[in-house]
Amino acid sequence: MTETANPQNARHDVDLTIRLTEAPGAPEYTFRLEAGDGVPSAASTLPDPAAALEAVRRHGEAIFFPKPGPPRLCTQQYGGPQTAVVTGWYLGREVNSRFSRTDGCEIARWRAMAPLLGGAVGSTGAI
Repeated sequence: MTETANPQNARHDVDLTIRLTEAPGAPEYTFRLEAGDGVPSAASTLPDPAAALEAVRRHGEAIFFPKPGPPRLCTQQYGGPQTAVVTGWYLGREVNSRFSRTDGCEIARWRAMAPLLGGAVGSTGAI
């Protein structure tokens, strides 16, 4: 995979769109996180853009661009029907990540990025 520079908005190191659905057939909510120089811009529409930016800075590299490795063993527990799709740019790299709560590994990913997904840390991501 080659890195592609963000041609649309080079001045922002984070430019993400988050599409969240609470359940199949439920309305889709769209949020935006835009940040440059470590500060969310006024264009950000998340409930807490500063917390979302911190989650992205802390976990974004590992979650958006995971390194190949051995298969993960995940607990077979169900965390809920919520799904989220995150697209855009992070530090000049294109992001296209899907989140769900279908097993223990996916629940952990969701919790790590909960502020980005429209909720507080540890929440379901509920609006």
